[in-house]
Amino acid sequence: MVNNGWVEPASPAPEAANPPVRLSRGQERSPKDMFMSLAVLLIPIALLLTFYRVFLDGDKPISIDPAPTIQEAQQSNIFGVLVPQGLGDDWHASSATFKRAGNGATLRLGYVDPDKDPIQLVQSSVPTDTLLPAELSKDAKPVGNFRSATGVWRLYDARPGEQALVLADQTRTVIIVGKTDTKNLQALAEALR
Repeated sequence: MVNNGWVEPASPAPEAANPPVRLSRGQERSPKDMFMSLAVLLIPIALLLTFYRVFLDGDKPISIDPAPTIQEAQQSNIFGVLVPQGLGDDWHASSATFKRAGNGATLRLGYVDPDKDPIQLVQSSVPTDTLLPAELSKDAKPVGNFRSATGVWRLYDARPGEQALVLADQTRTVIIVGKTDTKNLQALAEALR
């Protein structure tokens, strides 16, 4: 209230008429109540995940068409490009790039094999002595050979958990590398034409 320019201080607010309600020991929430609360949240999430995986192929790898990138590498005439042919429907092309550099050109094709493991196919005109340490590590060691229609491949132990097949000639080096079984690397090598 204002009296002749003087403001009276406001009276303090009355204390809350009702004190907060506290649950006694026997009235606390039970584990069943917590379970029911979680079930209300988890059931719709489980239904959405099931729908995503079953009807939308949520676990299927994303596939691309590598043909334009392969065609670009072939038209460059820098090296003969090997193209995978006859791979089953359980193989998925996931990436494709072609780059030119000062010391050569490189075509990279990424695949997901039937075991859902990633495999990379590298074809390059970069000298083999430069390419292998960059792609497989300087500690990579040859451990065997594999023969296909395209030639004799050398099997390498590459980075931890990875194996690689390497085919080298005078104009290019071809590397198939991945954390997968040797049979999948060999299947990709046999599909190259």
